Amino acid sequence: MAKQDPLLGLVREIILAVGMIAIIILALWAHTGSMPPLVVVESSSMIHDKSGEVGSIDAGDLILVHKREWSDVITFAEATDTTNANFGHESHGLAGDVIIYERNGEEGTPIIHRAILRVIPNRTAVVVNNSCEEGVHDQSVGICILSWDVPGTEIRDAENISISFDGISAGRYDCGVEAHGNMILNVVEWRPEHSGFLTLGDNNHCSVDQGSKAVPGSSGVYSASGVVGPVKADWLIGVAGGEIPWLGVVKLMVSGDDSPGIIHVPNSSFFWLAGLIVALLLAPIILEPIGKRMIATSPELIEAQREDALDAVVSLLGEEEEEE
Repeated sequence: MAKQDPLLGLVREIILAVGMIAIIILALWAHTGSMPPLVVVESSSMIHDKSGEVGSIDAGDLILVHKREWSDVITFAEATDTTNANFGHESHGLAGDVIIYERNGEEGTPIIHRAILRVIPNRTAVVVNNSCEEGVHDQSVGICILSWDVPGTEIRDAENISISFDGISAGRYDCGVEAHGNMILNVVEWRPEHSGFLTLGDNNHCSVDQGSKAVPGSSGVYSASGVVGPVKADWLIGVAGGEIPWLGVVKLMVSGDDSPGIIHVPNSSFFWLAGLIVALLLAPIILEPIGKRMIATSPELIEAQREDALDAVVSLLGEEEEEE
């Protein structure tokens, strides 16, 4: 048998590895409709347990990003409204969808937080001389918004939005703070500047991304242009789907200065990641002899060996007859 060129073998292995990675990426793209189909979680804003928890979103997790229309996102308010068709919908530990969006539609690290409620215009008016005598001037669509609706709640035709997530006015949302008892999420006289989602990290103690104008005491999430507004359709990247735990820790380890690195990663994630790497390295060593043993004792191989031996005997007898 001719000796195989080591360089040719290496090239073949590289092509095979690249091909397998490409197939996986294309399959994920086909499944999610998004490219890239995965994001790495960098912060602890969505954790439910400081020690880490499979099923909720921890720093270092990989999250599938599903392409979804803005109108198809299910908010916490809608998922906790017993009269809503989406009642009972849960994602990553709580009711409603977790969304991935660009801050004010600008470049930078996207935010992955839960959509709490959706504000949509009710009464509108025409813009005169590029301004509104009443209501809010939504420059993105060129209308004056006079009042708002909040699906999943009883709020209809309201000039500003005030609602308590106490399980009566809307589904109960516990802020997870001990001061004055377990406080609930309270939106107070909020006048959104345009339609969109009010968003919140599950671990942010009711400090909503849209800041103190919506929920008193909220610090808000900022972009270069200031605190983020209600999340518009064109800011939406996708909806968080399945979780691949721990593997994103590797990416965080080699991230640059614009990433917090691994400071928010739960300690258990390092343990499980190390265990997974060891298991992957040991798997071929353990599985190869088992596979060889199974093949060696398979009826098909035994039958093939018997037929080869029989053919060899017949061939040998034929050669002896020719010599005679």
